[in-house]
Amino acid sequence: MQRRRRRVVVLLRKMLTCAICVIALVALLSVHVHVPVFPSFKVPDFADPYKLPTITQQHEIKYQILSTEQSWTEELAPPHLSQTPLPSRKLDVTGGNSNSNIVKLWKPPSNRDFVPCVEPSSNYTSPAEPRGYLLVHTNGGLNQMRAGICDMVAVARIINATLVVPELDKRSFWQDSSNFSDVFDEDHFINSLANDVKVIKKVPKELSTAARAVKHFRSWSGMDYYEGEIASMWEDYQIIRAAKSDSRLANNNLPLDIQKLRCRACYEALRFAPQIEAMGKLLVDRMRSYGPYIALHLRYEKDMLAFSGCTHDLSPVEADELRTIRENTVHWKVKEIDSKEQRSKGYCPLTPKEVGIFLTALGYPSSTPIYIAAGEIYGGDARMADLQTRYPIMMSKEKLASVEELEPCVNHASQMAALDYIVSVESDVFIPSYSGNMARAVEGHRRFLGHRKTISPDRKALVRLFDKIELGTIREGKSLSNKVIEIHKKRQGSPRKRKGPISGTKGMDRFRSEEAFYVNPLPDCLCRRQPLNVNTSLTIK
Repeated sequence: MQRRRRRVVVLLRKMLTCAICVIALVALLSVHVHVPVFPSFKVPDFADPYKLPTITQQHEIKYQILSTEQSWTEELAPPHLSQTPLPSRKLDVTGGNSNSNIVKLWKPPSNRDFVPCVEPSSNYTSPAEPRGYLLVHTNGGLNQMRAGICDMVAVARIINATLVVPELDKRSFWQDSSNFSDVFDEDHFINSLANDVKVIKKVPKELSTAARAVKHFRSWSGMDYYEGEIASMWEDYQIIRAAKSDSRLANNNLPLDIQKLRCRACYEALRFAPQIEAMGKLLVDRMRSYGPYIALHLRYEKDMLAFSGCTHDLSPVEADELRTIRENTVHWKVKEIDSKEQRSKGYCPLTPKEVGIFLTALGYPSSTPIYIAAGEIYGGDARMADLQTRYPIMMSKEKLASVEELEPCVNHASQMAALDYIVSVESDVFIPSYSGNMARAVEGHRRFLGHRKTISPDRKALVRLFDKIELGTIREGKSLSNKVIEIHKKRQGSPRKRKGPISGTKGMDRFRSEEAFYVNPLPDCLCRRQPLNVNTSLTIK
């Protein structure tokens, strides 16, 4: 009897042990154990993504094959660039459109393997002993001054001068009192160009009585002019002052090292001041919270309309006000302008209402976030009403930031424009309503950074369609949309060589008709990356 009980107890123990083992095994199989694929991988510490890119750190003439932990995108992206934005969960960016259509709206053009190549050639030498000092008085708004400053860096190299940090224009329409260091990072500018041009902040005191000359450099001039007529002035003067800086250097037919220097100056050396970059980054982050966004450079401000003589859709009182401004602005040479003729030729900025029709025809839904990169719109809220109704998520620096945050930049047009510049360069899509200095500068910068999507409205073609809408001969809808999309298929910022002069033009008109250097730095500063063989280096051509 006892033996039988012992056998039962042993059997029960074995069954219990088996049951426990089965339960334990099931429990182990049910648990998800996460093992890192790359346990030693660390997220790299990137620099501030909203500073202008440091080319020398990222873009060498030759590129090495990357390891499996890196991609060509990571290797070639300048360290200051932001990541490709992801659609925000807070916003339905499709607006009812199919996913395939919405992807096309935001998809950038192929960069066709073009990457920055701005390193100097093997024949490029350190700056020689300077023969004198070059003072520069810049003129125009922010982006006109930016281009002029970069050109004067190249001119200083050509004529072998020490460049004194340029003076910003304080007498233009905007009456901005900002100094160079208020808008740009002065120390970075000086240090970045150390191997190209000697740059100092002020002329030495001992040269206060030195012989100096004020010179209006000839527009769109080449090497012969600067190496000959201008460089010969060192025989009589120690200081040469450039009275103006805009369009003083040719767009084309300059040595490749000079062209690359212009790009290094523009896209590396001429960073905005730290406080402006920080504020710009904040604005971009706040726009990103709405999802992918369009930066709309709505050049519909009083000065632009007065200068261009464009009065379409304005009242007689408004037209008279603009004409009076034009007549009273001494340095604006053309006073009598036919507004209808200007508009029919595509020389006028699109109105806010026209921009709304254009965006709708392109297919952007009403839920699209739009950043208005502009100053005060002429006509205020009343003129913006139609566009605001179509696209209610319409932001500006004044809406995204508090009065206290913007206070340091208020009443300083160049600093406010710098904020718009940063948000525009970093946008998913950039659309200018007019091809002015800001539009051209941003387009060129976006090309340099990888051909980000930039839609350039064909204003001449659009005006004809808008007029048909007003006459009632065409309506908004699929037909109009198809026409607008077809017109702009090849106007979205894809890689192409810089356009030369218009055939048949002569003299200064020939230079004026060329595409400006900073609108499209290809081929001088953008080269196509071409693989040779596996396990060998990749070179840039």
